[in-house]
Amino acid sequence: MSKRSAISFTRRAPDNITEELVALFSSKASFEFKPLFDIILLTLRERNLAGGGEEMLRLRVYEKLQNLVGQGAVNRTVTGITKKYKGVRPRLQTLRAEMKILRNEWTLKLAARAAAAN
Repeated sequence: MSKRSAISFTRRAPDNITEELVALFSSKASFEFKPLFDIILLTLRERNLAGGGEEMLRLRVYEKLQNLVGQGAVNRTVTGITKKYKGVRPRLQTLRAEMKILRNEWTLKLAARAAAAN
C-alpha cells in the first residue's frame, strides 16, 4: 500500500496567465500560438507581470493553453502543420466565474494581511 505524502502544493495566488488566456478566448476569434503568445506577452508586460524571461513565459503559456484544451475550455483545430485554438463559450464562462471568485478571495486575504500588519 502506498503512503500518501503529507506535503502537497496548493495554488496560493490567482493565475495571471490563465486569466489572460480566458479573456482572449472569450472573444469569438481563433488564434495560432505565436500571435496568441505575442498578445499575452504584451498584456502581461503592461501589467508588469512578465517576469522570468520570454522563453520561460512561452513554456508556461503553452502549458496553460494545453491545460485549457484538456479541460475542454479551448478547441484545437489542426490543419496540416497549423494549429488554431478557439474558446468554448460555456466552459470559459464557468472558468471565468471561478477565477473571479478566487481573485476576490485573494484580494480579501491580502487586505486582511495588510490590516493585521498595521
